[in-house]
This record gives sequence, structure tokens and C-alpha cells, in this order.
Amino acid sequence: MRTSQMLIPTLREVPADAEIESHKLLLRAGMITKLVSGIYSFLPLGYRILMKIEQIIREEMARSEAQELVMSALRPAEGYQSSGRWDVFGPEMFKLKDRHGRDFCLGPTHEEIFAEVAKSTIKSYKSLPMILYQIQTKYRDERRPRFGLMRSREFVMKDAYSFGKDANDLDISYKSMYDAYCRIFDRQGLDYMVVDADTGAMGGSGSQEFMVKSYAGEDVIAYCEKCGYAANSEKAECLLDNEDDIISSESLYKPMEKISTPGMKTVEEATQFLNCDAKDLVKTLLYKADDKIVAALVRGDRELNETKLRNYLGCTELQMADAETVSEITGADVGFAGPVGLDIDLILDLEVAHMKNFVVGANETGYHLINVNINRDFKASAIRDIRTIAEGDICPQCRGSIKVDRGIEVGHIFKLGTKYSEAAGCAYIDENGKEQYMVMGSYGIGVTRLVAAIVEQNNDENGIVWPLSVAPYHVAVVPINTAEGPQMDTAQRIYNELLDAGVEAILDDRKERPGVRFKDLDLIGIPIRITVGRKVSDDIVEYKCRKTGKVVELSSTQAIEKVKKQIL
Repeated sequence: MRTSQMLIPTLREVPADAEIESHKLLLRAGMITKLVSGIYSFLPLGYRILMKIEQIIREEMARSEAQELVMSALRPAEGYQSSGRWDVFGPEMFKLKDRHGRDFCLGPTHEEIFAEVAKSTIKSYKSLPMILYQIQTKYRDERRPRFGLMRSREFVMKDAYSFGKDANDLDISYKSMYDAYCRIFDRQGLDYMVVDADTGAMGGSGSQEFMVKSYAGEDVIAYCEKCGYAANSEKAECLLDNEDDIISSESLYKPMEKISTPGMKTVEEATQFLNCDAKDLVKTLLYKADDKIVAALVRGDRELNETKLRNYLGCTELQMADAETVSEITGADVGFAGPVGLDIDLILDLEVAHMKNFVVGANETGYHLINVNINRDFKASAIRDIRTIAEGDICPQCRGSIKVDRGIEVGHIFKLGTKYSEAAGCAYIDENGKEQYMVMGSYGIGVTRLVAAIVEQNNDENGIVWPLSVAPYHVAVVPINTAEGPQMDTAQRIYNELLDAGVEAILDDRKERPGVRFKDLDLIGIPIRITVGRKVSDDIVEYKCRKTGKVVELSSTQAIEKVKKQIL
């Protein structure tokens, strides 16, 4: 296309609400535009990229013999109610009623619905295993939509579902999707890692996430270079530094003592005032788990892992108690809660159970207790791994040293088992004529999130650097002076020959200064630029690679051949 006829609303200034590079650059490059918080429209260039990502996915899914279909995004409540997820999704699900008062939702994911389709269409074991998938818009009312396409309320997702006779069929389909995902992300030029993950609201016996390494990622990856272990921090198991008995010798206990700590609400303030280390203090954190208040205890230098706590409690909703609730339960302001005398369930992290003579809040504003010990001074309701793994912790697989990095989740695969097939009555007739529930797997890719993830790993000070496989166009042909006949004629000829060869090219014929056009093309991230300038009479053009910045002079024929060799 000619750029004079294209919609390319590039911006010079960074939008005020854009926080990470992908959000800034996609807006500045005129690829997306914001409607409201968490909802974006794809403009022509951005939509071309989205379509290319989808095409790669379709090709690799077809290679894995998965079949594409499309479901309605508007779903009746019954399927989600039968699986229990109508309540599990809670306020994240967009719910509505039709004119007859019947409950509906905008689909956040489609396990239940695919199970219903399989139930009505697959009858015999002879049809199994089978993988079905769709690429469709999903809806989730995120509490804090942020980072542009990274966490939005409306997004495109590829969701696939496998149906099999047994665990062996599931393993075969799971491996097939694992391999397909690796090929998809390899083709998009991504630096990614596959990690063990928590199954969350999806349920099932196990899952893995495909994480794109990025400092802007919302997820934390724990991995071990020694043995190859890798897991999302929500899932990563935390081991103790030693194997001491939980109950220490009482001869080592010191007398518990209440100390005045006026205004010392934080761990840092309390430990500085008491001249002790954060490892010697225990945080008592109050949570509302559905309708019940519980206390979770972790060491002062550790972070509580809410996913682990939620999984242990088996609750639908988990949120920190507000100041009013804390005051009602403890009789003190926030920052002074402690386990001694607290009449609610106390869930202790493994490390806390091994501590002795530690500091806690006194359940009295302005006071802490020192020399507190488990069993003598309070009793635990449960002792569990409820903390988040940290850099330098022990690897749960080989006891090496854990490293921590940030990542963007772009894919997630699950072994669901029969959770959804049982709820939907999704069964087949086996070789013996008996009815059996189908064994399911679920496999998702965040398609719109992939757009952002690719930008996060492929950008520089001038803009986006798209990999060839997903770039909106491969080549931009730029005549320096669009009013000069020989330049325009040569540019037009190069452009036409590239199109005839099947190369995706644009002709930048805008009535703008060359510097403005060059900046726009670098911002947009076109991989190759062919500039037709003053040496056109000698049939010399400039060939520039966006990724390396290298510029070489070639004849127009050489430039065309170099493009074809690189792209076709």
C-alpha cells in the first residue's frame, strides 16, 4: 500500500497513562487505541500483526491435527453453575440477564461449553482422542486492568480442549500441545521458559505456563540452573534451610515480654526500634477467606503467597482484612497484630514453626511481644508452606540455589481430568459398551498479550523492532523526494517487483520530510527500508536493516534480490 492512503496515527509524545514499553510503543506507533480502561481497538497496522500471530497459531494447531471451530461469546449460566465456576470467577465474570431474567455471561473461558459440544457430538471411543480449538474474544472484569494489552478486560485468546478415553490419551494430547506451543513461540522469535504452575480456578492435576522473559512481567519465575527446575512463584515449593524439629527445646525459650513500640507499625520500623533482624520477627496477616477471618504468619523478611494460602483454605475469595476488621479482631491498629491470645485460625508458614524467641505484635496499639514461642505461647491451627520463594532459596528438586526472574504468561496448558466432563455429563461408550467420562485437557494462548510480549522483547530507543514473522509489512520503499520523477519511478518499480514476488511492502509517498518518515518507519518497526535518493541516476539505493541499523548501498536489483532471499 501507499502510506499516503494508510491510517498511521503515530504520536511523538508518550501517553500519560502508559507505563511499560509495549503499551507506550503500541500507542505511539498507531497500532492500538484506547476506548476505556482495559479495552483497546486494533488499528490497521496492529490488526495485521494480530492476524499474523493467529495464522502462525492456526498453522501449528493444524500440524497437531487440532480442529478449529468457534463458539458464542455470550453464554448461559448453567454450564458454569454445574462446574461451580459461576461463583469461583466471582466479580471477574461479566454477568447479565436477558429480558426474561435468565442469567448469562460473557465467556471468560470455555471448558464447560466445549464439554457440552463433545457430549452432544462424540459418542464412541473410536472418535477419541480429539482436540478442538477456537480463536475468540474473551471477557474478564479485571480489578486493575493495566499495562495496555498485558492485562485487559477484553482480549483475544486461543483456547483448545482435548478429549480422550483415559490418562494415556491425555498425556498424548498434552505433549502434542506442548510441542505446538514451543513451535509457535519459536516462530515468533520469543525468549521464553516453560514453568510448572498452579492450576487455580481451572482445577486439574497439573499445568505448565509458557513465560516470556521480561522485566515488565507481572509473574515471577523461580528456576534452578543446576537441574533445570522452573516454576511460577505461585507454585514453587519452599523448603527449609535445615531439618530441625518443629518443637525446639523449652530450655532455650526466654521469658515472653511486652515492649512499648510507639508508632512502629512496619517490619522495618519495629526491627530498627528493637535492634533486631527482620528474620527474627513474624508478621501476622489477617485475611477474609469467603466469610471467615484467618491469620497467616510468615517471617518478617518473607512475602506471603496468597495463592498457596487460598489453595490450602479452599476458599473462593481471599482478600486482606480491612483496618476496621483488624481492629475488631485484635483490638489494635494495623501493624500490631500477633498470634498470642488471638481467637481465630492461625496458619503458620513452615519457617515460622521452626523459629524460637521471635517478635510479634502484641494485639495492642503501640506494643510488640518479644521472645514468643510456638506451643508455649500460642497454638497453630495448621503449618503449611504459604510463602513466596525468593532468590537464593533452596531448589525443591536438587537443593541447589534458586534464581528469580520476571515473566509474561503467554500460554498455559492444563491436565483437567474429568472435572468438567463429569459436570457436563460428557461421556463416551467404551470397547465394552460401557459409558465412561472423557478425560480432558485445556490449552490457552493469550493472542493479544503476545503482541505486547513480542514488543517487550523487541524494541530500542527508536521504537519497535518486529521479527519478520509478525511484522505488519516486511519492507518500506522510501523515495527521498516524492516530487522528483526518477526517484518516484524507481521507488514504484521496486515496490511493484516486491509485490509481484509476494513480499509485503509499502511505498512511503507521504508529503513529509525524509527525517519524519524515517522516524515513523523506525517507530512502527518495519524490518527493511529501501531508500531511493540522489544516487538514483546511478541505480544506487540504500538498504537498511531495522534490527541492526546497518545501511549498505546496492543496485535496485541487488536490493530486491536481497529482500527476496531474506524473506521468501
